[in-house]
Amino acid sequence: MVRALPYRRSGFSLIELVIVVVIIGILAAVVIPRMSRGASAAAESSLAANLVTLRGGLELFYTEHGNTYPELSKINEALSQFSNETGDKFNPTKSVSDGIVYGPYVRTMPALPVGANKGKTAFVASLGNDGGWVYSATNGTITANCADNEVDGRGVRFNTY
Repeated sequence: MVRALPYRRSGFSLIELVIVVVIIGILAAVVIPRMSRGASAAAESSLAANLVTLRGGLELFYTEHGNTYPELSKINEALSQFSNETGDKFNPTKSVSDGIVYGPYVRTMPALPVGANKGKTAFVASLGNDGGWVYSATNGTITANCADNEVDGRGVRFNTY
């Protein structure tokens, strides 16, 4: 006597599908926050690097120009163009005959990589104004133009970097 084999349908059961969806959900809950922390950490590192570059360029300007910092209205030219010894004439190209031989100290002004003013490159006199960087010609400080409530992953205010 020959026995008939039982009929089997191919495919996944509902339980198998639910288990797979739950596993994918758990993986997403773990991976997505780590990826977003990576992006914010990159922006924080970029802010620190931009400040090092700007501050270093400003200190070179200060040293080469008789221990004076550029005025707020001339900071872009002072850092990104050639200048004379007194720091009152700027030119995109070096001109030895005119004494315009110092600088440039940065190629382009970096954009603020964090906070509400993200993407802005302008220098302003105080926090809250429309710009990316806060600059004081009195003591040569440059900070991020971020509100006190804008902090990094460790809780440190961006404007104190």
